[in-house]
Amino acid sequence: MSPNGSDRSPRRPMRRKLLQALTAGLVLATATGCTWEDFPRLGMPTPTTEEAPRILSLWQGSWAAALAVGVLVWGLILWSAFFHRRSRTKVEVPPQTRYNMPIEALYTVVPLLVVSVLFYFTARDESELLKLEKKPDVTVNVVGFQWSWCFNYVEKVEGSSGDARKSPELDAIPNRYKDAFPANAGGVYDCGTPGTRNAQTGNPGPTLWLPEGKRVRFVLTSRDVIHSFWVVPFLMKQDVIPGHTNAFEVTPNKEGTFLGKCAELCGVDHSRMLFNVKVVSPERYEQHLKDLVKKGQTGYVPAGIPQSGHEKNRESNIL
Repeated sequence: MSPNGSDRSPRRPMRRKLLQALTAGLVLATATGCTWEDFPRLGMPTPTTEEAPRILSLWQGSWAAALAVGVLVWGLILWSAFFHRRSRTKVEVPPQTRYNMPIEALYTVVPLLVVSVLFYFTARDESELLKLEKKPDVTVNVVGFQWSWCFNYVEKVEGSSGDARKSPELDAIPNRYKDAFPANAGGVYDCGTPGTRNAQTGNPGPTLWLPEGKRVRFVLTSRDVIHSFWVVPFLMKQDVIPGHTNAFEVTPNKEGTFLGKCAELCGVDHSRMLFNVKVVSPERYEQHLKDLVKKGQTGYVPAGIPQSGHEKNRESNIL
């Protein structure tokens, strides 16, 4: 018992729990395995394309805004809890305030400003990331299906005859993308199954080969349901939708083999829809295409479900 007759013992367990919570938070913060060099990326992998730093910058800015808002909110909560707590000796009712116009205006205007700034930078970066060149260096038709991937390399390769613009297997792709196909591109393809593995790394899934330093356009089509094409260190992903063709471009700037996966829940074996991306020199890339010709994997596999009526209307309006 304290001198004034009050029992302060219940406060001790609360202090003990607070100390335990702070200790647990410190352990979680230091046990993540991140180095000091990794910390500025805030959980993002090291970018491996010329476009990825823009995405990383947007991610960091969003975290900075969230941190500033969190510090402000928690600061006000703690300030109210500590400096406006009930007095131990006084029992009078504190002053009652019905409203405060400056404060109400502040907590209405500030969130609008925060959301507006985030919207501006997101829209600005999205327009840049989805910008398509008239003639990319490389075009790959990525075909998603349950439960793996096929890659149509729309290239003019010695030993493969045909024309990608007239190929019936690529009818599902809109003309606005076909116009950028190389002339007389017979093409080659590679398909995988969930049991396929990369020969060098042993990682599951088929391997998509890309040349370093070349602008690559991915034309995304699906044979069945909605998938999502995500190469993790590219920091960029986009939905693969049946009857609707999406496309984006990147320029890989680092050689290596990277992991990719489907980022859209597409069914019971969604977790097995993995693939690899192998970025190599342009010379090795060309050799890989020739190796596919030797294997007899010439031409194209069916791209997917034909354009929906809505997409065809949009196509005619664009053209």
